[in-house]
Amino acid sequence: MSIHIVALGNEGDAFHQDNRPSGLIRTYLGRSPLVSGDESSLLLNATSAVARPVFTEYQASAFGNVKLVVHDCPVWDIFDSDWYTSRNLIGGADIIVIKYNVNDKFSFHEVKDDYIPVIKRALNSVPVIIAAVGTRQNEELPCTCPLCTSDRGSCVSTTEGIQLAKELGATYLELHSLDDFYIGKYFGGVLEYFMIQALNQKTSEKMKKRKMSNSFHGIRPPQLEQPEKMPVLKAEASHYNADLNNLLFCCQCVDVVFYNPDLKEAAEAHKIVLCAVSHVFMLLFNVKSPADIQDSSIIRTTQDLFAINRDPAFPGASQESPGNPPLRVIVKDALFCSCLSDILRFIYSGAFQWEELEEDIRKKFKDSGDVSNVIEKVKCILKTPGKFNCLRNCKTYQARKPLWFYNTSLKFFLNKPMLADVVFEIQGTTVPAHRAVLVARCEVMAAMFNGNYMEAKSVLIPVYGVSKETFLSFLEYLYTDSCCPAGIFQAMCLLICAEMYQVSRLQHICELFIITQLQSMPSRELASMNLDIVDLLKKAKFHHSDCLSTWLLHFIATNYLIFSQKPEFQDLSVEERSFVEKHRWPSNMYLKQLAEYRKYIHSRKCRCLVM
Repeated sequence: MSIHIVALGNEGDAFHQDNRPSGLIRTYLGRSPLVSGDESSLLLNATSAVARPVFTEYQASAFGNVKLVVHDCPVWDIFDSDWYTSRNLIGGADIIVIKYNVNDKFSFHEVKDDYIPVIKRALNSVPVIIAAVGTRQNEELPCTCPLCTSDRGSCVSTTEGIQLAKELGATYLELHSLDDFYIGKYFGGVLEYFMIQALNQKTSEKMKKRKMSNSFHGIRPPQLEQPEKMPVLKAEASHYNADLNNLLFCCQCVDVVFYNPDLKEAAEAHKIVLCAVSHVFMLLFNVKSPADIQDSSIIRTTQDLFAINRDPAFPGASQESPGNPPLRVIVKDALFCSCLSDILRFIYSGAFQWEELEEDIRKKFKDSGDVSNVIEKVKCILKTPGKFNCLRNCKTYQARKPLWFYNTSLKFFLNKPMLADVVFEIQGTTVPAHRAVLVARCEVMAAMFNGNYMEAKSVLIPVYGVSKETFLSFLEYLYTDSCCPAGIFQAMCLLICAEMYQVSRLQHICELFIITQLQSMPSRELASMNLDIVDLLKKAKFHHSDCLSTWLLHFIATNYLIFSQKPEFQDLSVEERSFVEKHRWPSNMYLKQLAEYRKYIHSRKCRCLVM
């Protein structure tokens, strides 16, 4: 017998993690006298470009012979990047622990607003413990005005924690430190109480099943074997930031060149990437006007740092391509310009690796004042209109998602003419796009735009064999590294488009979507749906989706009684039919034994235990 515990959240202080002690779960497993022999294994997120742990699995023994499996998930990103795994974790849990640090109010509200509703939908009468960890620092007195519904302190108040517990029907605990009293007696006592309740419930269910099996002493009913395990599909890791970073070094589709105050070339870049992370560049390249931004600090930063030069007598202007030469931008600040290559690499990598940027700048300047001056200018460039800039906020980006998700992103330019340098013609309509993004994210398009093809010199490019909706979904993935098909049919069309342009990760995403949709369908819906599963199988094979085609064969075999009654079942090839018959569930042997058992029951005029 085993108990499965899922712990969600980070109990550490987001701004003082260097000296943080061991986590709540690890400390409990190491100190509890009821737990022994714990082992841990670190599991990484397959969709993250950086190897960052999503959850740690601990296995131990509790109460002597009870297997204890704990999944400690400190990063909430699992609900965004791998919702299939997160749903299975929540659904299979016997106890859920949600933990947070009382001094990280920003993370608390982010979790409360974005992730708690997801957990509430997945809960199924599972006990929940909410653990508020830490001693509140610099806590201000809350407003006592009856019209105020929230305190103004920088810490998470007890009232907010209790309110969250009420929403989930959870038990609320405050752990001021991770010592023997709070871990062993306080947190451990509550957790072990729920562990005992879970064991009692499982024991009761086991006894009921045993009584049912022993209630009939004649011929026993046939045992239905479990269906074969379905093939496991592994998602391909994301290389979104790496693709954009490589674009900076390959110097393809460059449309802006930076020069130092001495008019010497300093760096090359792409307007679309710079505008995706900065309103300063949006203003510089006329994507937005000062009236749109309405932030004097951003306007002042643009004017103080950069100037556009369109002088035809500019040195080197005669060597520029006559068609559409890159825009020339003069960097007025010499110190900033000397670090421009490092700053561009920081921006193209996702604009969140602040510590690496600061280290690179320190290598160039001995004066700490110069380092702070350059860092402050970078912060001004990445500033969001109407919000204050502070070092605390910038370092918060390091512990959370890259800036692509918080500031303006490439999705802002999807299917919009701003900065577009190529137009696709599909089904009589046009879709504007940006060569730099397409070249960075798709090798086929990189070869198409940089080779000796018609598309390399043409602005209007026709697209055949794909609908506009499917192609827009394909572009959405290239721009944002994510997509959400409307259904199985659209996912299959998008898979075919991804195979045509050889974007393997998008193929895997579509495969996982189709599999998840089919797995979630009840038997009655499978029997009545109009989707031709055999046609889906043949399309998967034709477009080299081997993982999906293998899975669909197993799915047909596992649901043999449903699909064998459909007319399209006869369209299976001889080889496919042989595979399905061999792995069908339930098997022919079981159905024969069941028929004999029912015949015996009816002959004895007894009540059948199976049917």
